[in-house]
Amino acid sequence: MGITKKELFTSEQNELASVAKALAHPARIAIIQHMIQSKTCINSDLVQELGLAQATISQHLRELKDLQIIQGNIEGVSMCYCINPEKWNEIRGLMNALFDAYPLSNCC
Repeated sequence: MGITKKELFTSEQNELASVAKALAHPARIAIIQHMIQSKTCINSDLVQELGLAQATISQHLRELKDLQIIQGNIEGVSMCYCINPEKWNEIRGLMNALFDAYPLSNCC
């Protein structure tokens, strides 16, 4: 497989692809859904909630945090994460622009 030439694509296309890649794992979707449903900052309850190992949860949180989909901090052994509302709205805009571009007519 060849190397992706990001410079061939717009910044919006590259951003949407990065977000889609981050959201392409069911554990990350479950983490985000848990954050949305809990309506509060989450901490170490993800291990019990999702049934995954702490190391696995940490890796998925790192992926989401690297793209700024979630925000939070770690103090000692304590962590607190939540959805980053600014990034969430940015992602919503990118997704809506993509889906709204299709006129919902059958071309074939």
